[in-house]
Amino acid sequence: MVVKVYGPEYASCKRVIVTLIEKEIEFEVVDIDAFKNENKSLDYLKLQPFGLLPAIQDGDYTLFESRAIIRYYAEKYKSQGTELFGKTMEEKGKVEQCSKLGITPDQKVIQENEVKLEKVLDIYEERLSTNKYLAGDFFSLADLSHLQLGHYLLNGVGKEYMIRDRKHVSAWWDVISNRPSWKKVLQLFPYLN
Repeated sequence: MVVKVYGPEYASCKRVIVTLIEKEIEFEVVDIDAFKNENKSLDYLKLQPFGLLPAIQDGDYTLFESRAIIRYYAEKYKSQGTELFGKTMEEKGKVEQCSKLGITPDQKVIQENEVKLEKVLDIYEERLSTNKYLAGDFFSLADLSHLQLGHYLLNGVGKEYMIRDRKHVSAWWDVISNRPSWKKVLQLFPYLN
């Protein structure tokens, strides 16, 4: 069964798509145009009663909230594709901790909270001075969750200095943004560039 991902052009949905690619899960995207209120249609509200994006449909199973979705697939397919949770309880704890350190990739939040984002990136800089990735020396959901925000900072709002002025954050960004899964997302959705 092919997973259906609703709302691919939105930031949180990219997190879901990268997870599916990393876990080698077949999927298709279903465009939902929030500007045309398609997310408020009766059919979509059956999947996501609040009308928010993204949502997934996996056979008869539906799920919404991007972080819940990525955790679901990371656990359901833990023996397939990239291990995104970590192997030990300590690694899993770091993944959960680091997944909550970031700011939701929302344009308004970025514009209104640049000082807060600078503080978060300073914490990342310190953490990445001793680790290759946020939760340790393995790529995880914590890193994956930052791809859209990082891409937005570097390509959307002219804030590349926020990443590039931090040696370790910059090196980390170069590693995670060059993963085949993220490159595939950018290829599938070229309007992100």
